[in-house]
Amino acid sequence: MAHAPGDKRARQENSLADMPWDDDSAALFAVAQAGGALCTVTGIDGSWSRRLGAQLAVLPDGTMQGSLADGCLERALAQEARSTNTARLLRFGQGSPFLDVRLPCGSGIDVWVDPAPDVDSLAAATAALAARQPATLVMGEARSGGVFTRCFLPKLRLVIMGSGPEVDALARLAAAQGVDVTVAAPAGEPAEVALSLGQAPMAAVDAWTAIAVLFHDHEWERTILPWGLSTPAFYVGAQGGHTARELRQAMLTEASVTPADRARLRSPIGLFSGARTPSVLALAILAEIVAEYEKMLG
Repeated sequence: MAHAPGDKRARQENSLADMPWDDDSAALFAVAQAGGALCTVTGIDGSWSRRLGAQLAVLPDGTMQGSLADGCLERALAQEARSTNTARLLRFGQGSPFLDVRLPCGSGIDVWVDPAPDVDSLAAATAALAARQPATLVMGEARSGGVFTRCFLPKLRLVIMGSGPEVDALARLAAAQGVDVTVAAPAGEPAEVALSLGQAPMAAVDAWTAIAVLFHDHEWERTILPWGLSTPAFYVGAQGGHTARELRQAMLTEASVTPADRARLRSPIGLFSGARTPSVLALAILAEIVAEYEKMLG
């Protein structure tokens, strides 16, 4: 049976959202599952478009997972990973013997190439991330001496609480980005979590979770916001205009929410203000959340 293009996009979004990894740990999970080599950037001189610790997996079938932002570099690494069984540190760009691989602006990077990473270490790291715990992986030598340890954080989770088209727009956009999304809405509306007025939500929240509260009826916030601000969530935001924000602060004070917790609340919500459509508001919110999460990644 043929599927409409919309069905295909929905399946792609669902498969992304179901993954316990994201772009930052895709190479790790790929090698843990399929075997192969793991290439890790352990040193950067100058500017480079990927962070320290960026990884590329070279799988047994020759395919690659992850990204080092340069096709020539990735092909060179794939060739080196298949040429020997010995792990080693390679230099590319400035000061490198690989003259045919040039990097922007005279930069240089060091890459630890491990053709056969330790299976037990990979399993431990991926199990921790799947359980939403931080993980580390000792990769090998750094050019400055000693070992390089790669740190991983659990995948970004977004809990959206609210009612209306803004909720749907944000959920769709976040799922397309590969974010782990949970929607909580008043009982009777489509959602993973049903909300009841005056009761604290029953939603899983940890230090790698963002909470976006998108109600037009701000009475729902009387219980939701004190609860959200008491959780370890790294981001809590709520929509509403100037008057709604003033009333909200008074409500939080009345509810004995501490000044420190009140200061955590992002309102106006979103990286930029003035959004007048659900899709633009969703973009502003997701951009702000991802920016905060990226700070934790380093």
